[in-house]
Amino acid sequence: MILLQNCYAIATLDNEKMLYSQDILIEENRIKKIGTHLLDNLKAEERARLQILDCSDSIVIPGLVNTHHHFYQTLTRNVKEVQNSKLFDWLTFLYEIWKKIDDEAIYYSSAIAIGELLKTGCTLTTDHHYLYPGSFSVENKSIAKIQYDVAEKLGIRFAATRGSMSKSKKDGGLPPDDVVQSDDKILEDTEKVIKLFNDPSEDSMRRVIVAPCSPFSVSKELMKESVKLARKYGVKLHTHLAETSDEVQYCLKTYGKRPLALMEEVEFIGEDTFYAHGIYFDDNELDLLAKTKTGIAHCPSSNMRLGSGICRVVECHEKGIPIGIAVDGSASNDTSDMLGELRQTLLLQRVKYGSCSIDANTVFEFGTTGGASLLGFKNVGKIKENWLADLAVFPILRLDYTGSLSDPLAALLFCGDSHITKYTIVNGILAVKDGKLTGMEEETIIKKGNDISKKLLS
Repeated sequence: MILLQNCYAIATLDNEKMLYSQDILIEENRIKKIGTHLLDNLKAEERARLQILDCSDSIVIPGLVNTHHHFYQTLTRNVKEVQNSKLFDWLTFLYEIWKKIDDEAIYYSSAIAIGELLKTGCTLTTDHHYLYPGSFSVENKSIAKIQYDVAEKLGIRFAATRGSMSKSKKDGGLPPDDVVQSDDKILEDTEKVIKLFNDPSEDSMRRVIVAPCSPFSVSKELMKESVKLARKYGVKLHTHLAETSDEVQYCLKTYGKRPLALMEEVEFIGEDTFYAHGIYFDDNELDLLAKTKTGIAHCPSSNMRLGSGICRVVECHEKGIPIGIAVDGSASNDTSDMLGELRQTLLLQRVKYGSCSIDANTVFEFGTTGGASLLGFKNVGKIKENWLADLAVFPILRLDYTGSLSDPLAALLFCGDSHITKYTIVNGILAVKDGKLTGMEEETIIKKGNDISKKLLS
């Protein structure tokens, strides 16, 4: 049992209810009780196994949800040659580096990304891994298994994707031959991954999402068959879509239609589907997304970094399109700062629509229940009794928050120069304690990550 005692503030995100000087009692993986003086009501045997966390200087919020990432890219952050490149040029250059990624690189890049996410308040994440160098065709080098093992070790709730690329340069795509697979191989392995790892239970720590990379890196046939496979097993569908004007032109030239029209043709659309980015949707396409309840993973930092554009999140929300927030890959962000991504969402939408267009509470809804819904999770994203105990605890009685506490939840987005949690709790277990990961030594992750990065870039 864990008792979060005397919390300075609790942002329940349940009808915007804010609580002060109250406790949260966690038993097993659920929030058992919220109230005052909860310790006084516990039996002696309960007190004996109780871990008490002093939260008198902190705000407790529901754990944040990341809806799009590329863990492996943490090893190629800030690469000088592509700091000023747009998406297609950026990809073409980095593919030549990424084709050298091996099992050790997957392990430590996953640890870096998950570690950063946990330390910035994220308790549930996906990863869109679509890169499969030839070395990973060997049975005992399953990328999915490596990632799930790291996620379990660090303690994050993880909805991995089985991503894919089947169109290399010789087929009119962007990636080199070294990192693509045949449609048949992709579908065979995707089904295997679903059978091995997907846990559809309500409190699952492992889900699988079917995620062909993009319209410019997979065949139309693979998109069609991926839809059939995902719906056969009742798992979610995901891909990049409408990220750049170059992508729109590619689809018009190759398929004679815009990206969303292509998705509609292959039935890669609906309430079990969400797209990363979604910048270049026109008005009619937004109406179609709303009608079909298809979601968008908004990636503000990446979109700014690559100069791709601004997703019309405010309009999407008004139309009822499901929205989640995502850090995207660390080679285009270049961080996995989940709380920071919520801040960027707030500010970037205000650049486009004005200061009264979106508020902090709405952004937190996107970053919690909105993201959880995209990934297929319920009972995640609010602080309510009997909901899953996924919580982020941010110290707020600090110099950088001083003077902001009339609205402590909004302060997390408007103020603060550090986004590191005091505690992060996932499924009722401490994944971050006193600002440090509990599942792995951070010093080891840092050293190995830098060593592998240097090797890849040499």
